[in-house]
Amino acid sequence: MGKLFGVGLRAGALACFMAGAVVSPSSAAPIGSLPPAPSLPSFSGQTASPSPVGGTVRPPQNPFLAPDPWNNIHNDSWMSDTYPGAGPIGLDLEGASGSAQPGICATIAFDSRGRIVTVCPSTLTPPQARIVDPATLEVLGTLNLPDGPSVGSTPGYQDYTAGGYFFLDNRDRIWVATKTNHIWVLGQNETGNGFVLERDIDLSGVLGPKRERMSSVLPDYSGRIWFVSKQTGKVGTVDRRTGKVRVIRLNERVQNSFTVGKTGVYLASDRKMYRLGTTRNGTPRIEWQVRYRNSGKVKPGQADAGTGTTPTLMKGGFVAITDNADPMNVVVYRTALRLRRGQKREVCEVPVFDKGKSATENSLIGAGRSLIVENNYGYTDPFASGGGAVVTEPGFARVDLKANGNGCRRVWTNRDARAPSVVPKLSIRTGLIYTYTRPPDPSGSQGYYWTAISFRTGRTIWSRYAGSGLLYNNNYAGLTLGPDGTAYLGVIGGLIRLSDAPVTD
Repeated sequence: MGKLFGVGLRAGALACFMAGAVVSPSSAAPIGSLPPAPSLPSFSGQTASPSPVGGTVRPPQNPFLAPDPWNNIHNDSWMSDTYPGAGPIGLDLEGASGSAQPGICATIAFDSRGRIVTVCPSTLTPPQARIVDPATLEVLGTLNLPDGPSVGSTPGYQDYTAGGYFFLDNRDRIWVATKTNHIWVLGQNETGNGFVLERDIDLSGVLGPKRERMSSVLPDYSGRIWFVSKQTGKVGTVDRRTGKVRVIRLNERVQNSFTVGKTGVYLASDRKMYRLGTTRNGTPRIEWQVRYRNSGKVKPGQADAGTGTTPTLMKGGFVAITDNADPMNVVVYRTALRLRRGQKREVCEVPVFDKGKSATENSLIGAGRSLIVENNYGYTDPFASGGGAVVTEPGFARVDLKANGNGCRRVWTNRDARAPSVVPKLSIRTGLIYTYTRPPDPSGSQGYYWTAISFRTGRTIWSRYAGSGLLYNNNYAGLTLGPDGTAYLGVIGGLIRLSDAPVTD
């Protein structure tokens, strides 16, 4: 997520933005591409034959979240990044953009009326909550959130606060941490074309308005609200009824979100993996912790010298992250509080990609006993001089936990798809991994492409051109599959979508 989340675009980038698109919210002008035009084909590959993924178990529905899989950036409280329904298979693909409006809508959720609800931090306006028509991408209603500068050493383009992570609850309300260290609860007005601030939970006294920023907030299965801060790893809970706040401090950086199971909360700092519970009065409590391998380096594409992943829960009592070794490993742990005789907390470490060329800043996809990891090594500040010209290292890999739960194996590695920073997603029904790539182009074009990869074989099935230049850079936003199978993505210029052509008689 970008300078879009910071205090301002650099002058050159802003000039490009204004040259490429009309940014007035009332404008109907689509997002414009920047030259040079791509020399690569607008579509490559072939229509996929759906190959459903077997052996998966849907995460339990958290009763305090909107229905899975449309309530947070990673789809459900296990952070599986999967959809039980279909996505595009590549049949006469139709792409479109909404009107050009600044703000990367990193998390795209769907309310009970089937509309997109999202929060879009921006440089030209404060962070903004939006209600969007999913068919036309017309913005139906907005509400500005409090703005503020980035805090600490995190570069502005990697500042995920104030909307990077939010959740939609079971009453169509957005819960979002603001840059003033409040949690805002945003309901919808009676006509459904705007927001109402229903609750304001002030945590500035706990976090300090100038020292800490919250990364994420989520409910557990009892309805208690959890939050975590970036700079010193303060982990807290809020009692929904009384508003009572209780906090512990890990004294470690926590860059990403966290994961909620029925019996525990899972969090990865820049040093360790944790399982957390609560004491009787609701104070967070460490139930186990384990240090993971760490090169100590902030690799190109990473936000800090630690894991780039939110933990992913798996069926059978396992949780997975990537570490920060070189090469990076996919690491799986047992979630149980007490291990059986002879068991170790760590199940496996599987190296992925090449030494000196492996890093990710996006959560693993978890489907059954399979994990999908994306390589983001080499991604740089898109607003810096020449930043958009950098092509990242290629790579996707699939790692499977063995059937007996003792060890893992790498099933395949894709060495051609280059996904700079997107949160990829998997459709269980089509068996396709959906991502957003930027291949090298002899013309020098900074062309971005919707891309589908086979879950079964790892082969790239198809790619379809989206647009070129800064405005089409998604800068860490998450790809989303809508209820009808349409793919959506927030980019610097606004929202884009992709769908198969409708079937006609």
